[in-house]
Amino acid sequence: MEAIVDVVVLVTISVVGAALARRLGFVAPLVLLVAGLALSYLPGFPEAHLEPELVLIGILPPLLYVAALQTSVPAFRLALRPILLLAVGLVTLTAFVVGYLVHMLLPEVPLAACVALGAIVAPPDAVSATAIARRVGLPRRVVTILEGESLLNDATALVMVRVAAGALGGLAVGFTDIATEVALKAGGGLAIGFAMAVGAAWLHRKIEDSLLDDAVSILTPFVVVIVAEKLHTSSVVAVVIAGLYLGHRMPYLLSPTSRLQMEAVWRLVSFLLEGVVFLLVGLQLRSVVGSIETDMRTTLQVTGTVFAALVLLRFAWMYPATYLARLVPRIRNREERPRPAVPTVIAWAGMRGVVTLAAAQTLPVPGENGVPEYPRELFIFVAFAIIVLTLLIQGTTLPTLARVLKVKEDNSSQDALAEAGVQHTASRAALEALDAHSSSAPTAVVERLRGLMESRSNNAWERLGSQQQETPSAAYGRLRREMIKAERHVFKIARNEGRIPEEVLVRAQRELDLEESQLQRSEH
Repeated sequence: MEAIVDVVVLVTISVVGAALARRLGFVAPLVLLVAGLALSYLPGFPEAHLEPELVLIGILPPLLYVAALQTSVPAFRLALRPILLLAVGLVTLTAFVVGYLVHMLLPEVPLAACVALGAIVAPPDAVSATAIARRVGLPRRVVTILEGESLLNDATALVMVRVAAGALGGLAVGFTDIATEVALKAGGGLAIGFAMAVGAAWLHRKIEDSLLDDAVSILTPFVVVIVAEKLHTSSVVAVVIAGLYLGHRMPYLLSPTSRLQMEAVWRLVSFLLEGVVFLLVGLQLRSVVGSIETDMRTTLQVTGTVFAALVLLRFAWMYPATYLARLVPRIRNREERPRPAVPTVIAWAGMRGVVTLAAAQTLPVPGENGVPEYPRELFIFVAFAIIVLTLLIQGTTLPTLARVLKVKEDNSSQDALAEAGVQHTASRAALEALDAHSSSAPTAVVERLRGLMESRSNNAWERLGSQQQETPSAAYGRLRREMIKAERHVFKIARNEGRIPEEVLVRAQRELDLEESQLQRSEH
């Protein structure tokens, strides 16, 4: 009972914190992290401890999966070069450079342990990057690069942590061993993710019940990660590949009802998991600080060095990775040269989060399995401090930096033009289908459907930018919502007076709700 109460309290606080963040215009992870830190000092408030297995198997897979579901595969493919440069190249470089810097500050600590710390703090967080990038309104390619990087860099970082931990335990590890380990785990994860996604797609095609579709979708990331872990491959790569495959094919796999319902379910799951995990990070900070045995001067020195190295390395990597590749004629002719402001914003978007939290907890305990002595508590504190500092400094200033550098892209006109052109073609195909199947249908029904197609086509063209204060489609939406409100009120009165049973009200309300939600979607 006490555990249930604790869960309810944490979820409630995370919901209230997220609502407060939206009201104040702040990033929700930062508000929840600060709230957790403040609550940890309240007398009697339950202590929190996140097991690494819970994060890596219970929290990270669904968050990565839903992010992959929402990622455009064509856009991801076009941005694959910068994504891999960041997710593999920069993470690897960061792990070794940070490792050597920490080893210089703490020469008595084994280099393998320092490299493990570098790998832990190397990967930016998928949750933070996506939330901030979308809220800021960054160009679509920038958002794709940040999302793609945060989807794939976890695998690189976690593999390097395991390799470094193995070296710390006395295993001989060289460059060939690291390359082989990364290749095997990534390749195995790719194969498992693809195979499991094909199986999940087959199930979705066979299922006709939207609730079962939702259940299969929720189970998919957990099944994928469990199978990948059992086969000792990269569960992160497997989950990401499964999400990309299924997300790209979702329009062909699910019914409209299932798609609408599944989107709502995943939005709720992501919202709750993201809130709780950052709240728990804040709650753990006090105990992490209290467990440090290293002197304050050394602690601050190591933390400051690691943070500065992370920021400077990302900037030092971004500019050559952006511009040197464009010296190749084939790339130069295919890709437009971005303004320096674009890599600057990408370089500053390096917030850390869930993976850093979980990976820090997997550091081996000194004295066990031949692991030599090293300041494990200090390294865990540094990982937590990096999460706080990147969210506090970079997360809060990224919107301002993007605004000052004018790295914003208004795709509304381009999107509206593309939509209008495709809608025109779609309407023509729909009218041809109507003519082919309407021989036995009443004339009034056929004409009504023709009018609907004409209205949809006109609405798409209106979004290109009418000079009127209110477009016809906007007026239609406004008036129809007032009509729906009146209809809904009449049905409620009839139910209250006993003239219709509850089932009739529920059925009518569902139809009105669906129509109203369709009106809202068409306006955004």
